[in-house]
Amino acid sequence: MRLRTVILAAASAAVLASPALAQDTPQPARSAAGAETVAITGGRVLTGTSVIQNGTVVIQNGRVVSVGTGAAPAGARIIDARGKVVTPGLVAVDSGLGGSEVSSVAGSGDLANAANSISASFDVSYGLDPWSFTLPVARLGGITRAVVVPSHAGGGGGRAHDDSDFAGVGDGGYQSPGLFAGQAAIIHLAAGTDILVRPRVAMVAPFGEAGAGIVGGARGAQFTQFKETLAEVRLYARNRAAYDRAGLRDLSLSRADLEALIPVADGSMPLIVTVHRAADIQQVLRLAREEGVKVILDGAEEGWLVAGQIAAANTPVLLNPVSNLPGSLETRAARMENAAALDAAGVLIAIKGNEGSIHRARETRYNAGNAVSHGLPYESAIEAITVNPARIFGMAGQFGELRPGAAADVVIWSGDPLEPLSDAETIFIGGAEQVPTSRQFLLRDRYAGGGEGPMPPAYGR
Repeated sequence: MRLRTVILAAASAAVLASPALAQDTPQPARSAAGAETVAITGGRVLTGTSVIQNGTVVIQNGRVVSVGTGAAPAGARIIDARGKVVTPGLVAVDSGLGGSEVSSVAGSGDLANAANSISASFDVSYGLDPWSFTLPVARLGGITRAVVVPSHAGGGGGRAHDDSDFAGVGDGGYQSPGLFAGQAAIIHLAAGTDILVRPRVAMVAPFGEAGAGIVGGARGAQFTQFKETLAEVRLYARNRAAYDRAGLRDLSLSRADLEALIPVADGSMPLIVTVHRAADIQQVLRLAREEGVKVILDGAEEGWLVAGQIAAANTPVLLNPVSNLPGSLETRAARMENAAALDAAGVLIAIKGNEGSIHRARETRYNAGNAVSHGLPYESAIEAITVNPARIFGMAGQFGELRPGAAADVVIWSGDPLEPLSDAETIFIGGAEQVPTSRQFLLRDRYAGGGEGPMPPAYGR
């Protein structure tokens, strides 16, 4: 195994060193944002909240200037979208884009942290890689923004703790392991060196079976520890001066974690709760009411059983609509109609990609299409991958929608974006047109026809 790892590492290094295969991130976009006025005309425009036939979308200074049926402004660069579909850029939620490269190579992943003194305060935004090979691949699938979350037990992006871990007092007297996986961030996928849009948009924590495994095996124990943790956070927030002079009782979290949890305790930062079973969803909603915490449900495969309660609590849901197999007793009632049932009940939903939404983030739109085939209205599916993620994470009107003032994240599709055979032909992010390539395309072009083309100096013939 060790020899195989060394060989793989050496091979990877050789490929990465090849100038002929340099990744397209960062590389100049086709047109710099704000350098010109662009008018996309004649297409079927799905704004995220409405449909405009034969529409015109005008972009300038990185923003959408207008959306409607009027003529293009004088002097604008015209892109003819007749016979095509124009949408906002898609948004990947519960994603690891930019935070993980190869899941089997530990050094290439920055989505999980095991230190017991840094749990809630773990901030994924500091580990983001603008040069990640995963970003251009996702971008070719129409993804222009992503909500990057720490990986954790029970989540789609990986596991931060083994099931054998049990809570208790670890080194330094702190919780070990912690209840919290860390804080999520929003990124854009434009070529360049700075992809961060907003850090610390939500806290992340597993509940249900995974959360119970962290605290000792019982669900009730996790809820008790969660409530006690929030009590400590509020005590600390009221008595910072006493804490500084060691005049406060010992607390089970580090100062960094206590500070990070204050916005959760006061309800200003949402808590993404990974939960699957209907009974657990009910208890999480109860906990949120009792503690005044704002929660976002992640997973919720059995959510359709308690859709009315989720809607009444005004709690959004991040879900994968193709999760329909009872992989455990937590998901014994999983079904393909989950998204449709939640939407019909009035729940704000966002549709996820597969396997942590990293290498398969582009499948977000396929999942939305599958949800439509199982009862979700088409318009709701488009909202679930564009405007809804922005609404859920406090960015409504800033991206995910074609409206004046919003970021000019615009995709021109060859056909229906929920149809797998449709291609994202033209992609703008923040008003800058992106070069439609990826590492896979570069490899294809290099080795097509037996490997002719530019070769590294060491491969001279």
